[in-house]
Amino acid sequence: MHTILIADDDSEIRDVIHVYLRNEGYKVIEAEDGLVAIERLRANPDVKLLILDVMMPRLDGIKACLKIRETSTVPIIMLSAKEEAIDKITGLSTGADDYVTKPFSPLELMARVKAQLRRQTYTEQVTCEAVITIDELIIDKAKHAVSVRGKTVALTPLEFSILELLAAHPGQVFSADRIYETVWEEPTGYSENTVMVHIRNLREKLEERPREPRYIKTVWGVGYKLEG
Repeated sequence: MHTILIADDDSEIRDVIHVYLRNEGYKVIEAEDGLVAIERLRANPDVKLLILDVMMPRLDGIKACLKIRETSTVPIIMLSAKEEAIDKITGLSTGADDYVTKPFSPLELMARVKAQLRRQTYTEQVTCEAVITIDELIIDKAKHAVSVRGKTVALTPLEFSILELLAAHPGQVFSADRIYETVWEEPTGYSENTVMVHIRNLREKLEERPREPRYIKTVWGVGYKLEG
């Protein structure tokens, strides 16, 4: 169960967001201004995401975001009644990960929350090693480069992201939906066909015999995995 912190001086807005988050299975902590938000964040290191209003008393959202970013990389979604592009740029430049203008659709906010949590979970799971080596397959994450059997392989950004995800968890099976949500960072749509095409392209580039793959295996009825 992920813990999410809501900071907004409007109790009605906090209540609405709280209800939607709770219905999605999240644990919720509330704060009425920026100072309290920072205190609650320090007291609850398990917080996975912060929803932070810009206009708050004592310490506004912009200043609170700057202060939080001195010690924490927790994802932050800013809320603001301002719609000007410069306000959004200001919010994001302080270290926020996303920006939602008021009035907002609670369903849209929930989608933004889920997208940030997916990205955060993936970041935490991926190994910190710069190079992943599996048999004759070498993936250099820093250089965004791949080679197999001593030859450099040109991959599209999506192909590289899929391969990186599978290679970071050798032997683990990923469904098409999970691959799509992680790599595309969107809710699943026509994920099965889309992922299948990219897997086929990867095999054509990586495998000596694409129909009998050494690396990317299909687990029928479940998904795909990369053999270690």
